[in-house]
Amino acid sequence: MRKEFLNFGAPLIEQPEIDEVVATLKSGWLSTGPKTHRFEEDFKKYVGAQFALAVNSCTAALHLACLVVGVGKGDEVLLPAMTFAATANVVVHCGGKPVFVDCKKDTWNIDPQDLKKKITKKTKAIMVVHIAGRPCEMDEIMALAKKHNLKVIEDCAHAVETEYKGKKVGTIGDIGCYSFYPTKNVVTIEGGMLTTNNEEYAKRARMLSLHGMNKDAWKRYGSEGYKHYEFVEAGFKYNMTDVQASVGIHQLARVDKNWQRRKAIFDRYQKELAGLPLVLPAPVQKGDRHAYHLSQVIIDGGKTKITRDQFLEEMTKRKIGCGVQFYALHLQPYFRKQFKYKEGDLPVSEWIGANEASIPLSAKLTDEDVTDVIAAIKDVFA
Repeated sequence: MRKEFLNFGAPLIEQPEIDEVVATLKSGWLSTGPKTHRFEEDFKKYVGAQFALAVNSCTAALHLACLVVGVGKGDEVLLPAMTFAATANVVVHCGGKPVFVDCKKDTWNIDPQDLKKKITKKTKAIMVVHIAGRPCEMDEIMALAKKHNLKVIEDCAHAVETEYKGKKVGTIGDIGCYSFYPTKNVVTIEGGMLTTNNEEYAKRARMLSLHGMNKDAWKRYGSEGYKHYEFVEAGFKYNMTDVQASVGIHQLARVDKNWQRRKAIFDRYQKELAGLPLVLPAPVQKGDRHAYHLSQVIIDGGKTKITRDQFLEEMTKRKIGCGVQFYALHLQPYFRKQFKYKEGDLPVSEWIGANEASIPLSAKLTDEDVTDVIAAIKDVFA
């Protein structure tokens, strides 16, 4: 057994990030400024978007996305039940109604067939989630959106590196939203990014992200002199700081190197956990790129009496941190009560939510760490 507990999803922070943060602190410009602008420029080049807006969370990006595509009171937004609460919460905050869609049993992504059944005259938009870094079936989804004149928002919280048929996700729909939370593939401590190819969406999202002000702080207090500003909408405080961007600049520079390391770990899990009472992730489709944000397993109740929660408890005893991504969101107390969902409404999502566990997957893991994870899992089922 390990001597020290292995944390789930610990980020790999290296010296360039530390040096950049120190330089930013010494510069005197701590909030939104030149480092944030540089990070935005680097990110939009990486994903191939025309516009990028750095914000303080993926939740902020999702909220702004809903607002700029026009989600309002009474509008329905279709989204998968297999996601974090933020995806649905932002719809509620816009006055809309989240309508949950079931997932596919092989990919665990949103099911286009169930999506098709849920479209009504009140549907305003579709929010897809590229779960664990696996791309959704965007051709079918975009065809449905075009047919019914719907906007498509991509929740790319897990999917910075993800590609669908050779194209970066987050640039296929109308807006992409990314997360830089500490467990994510690119880290800014806390942070997010909104990308789009629509100039009007980009302009309004930027204005709303800083109080509805028509000049951001960098432009107001820059070297060109003080700039007067006006408040043209009731906006929010969603901007990213230069301290956060200082971390992100170097994280993004190493994104493909870290992806290679996570892929090697993921592939090792796939090989060495085969034969255990687990449902392992499906193979990646040819032409797609998986981001390998999560390594998820589903406890196969038909082959073992050990439950998911028992598995988590036993892994903790063996000093291995694991997670759950996610619980079936429609059965969480708020959504069950507010929108009258019940058990049995979305059977595949409920099966995943009751049986899924995520095991450590980070570029920070050593080969010895990975060996310990595999040995612990085998021991649990021995």
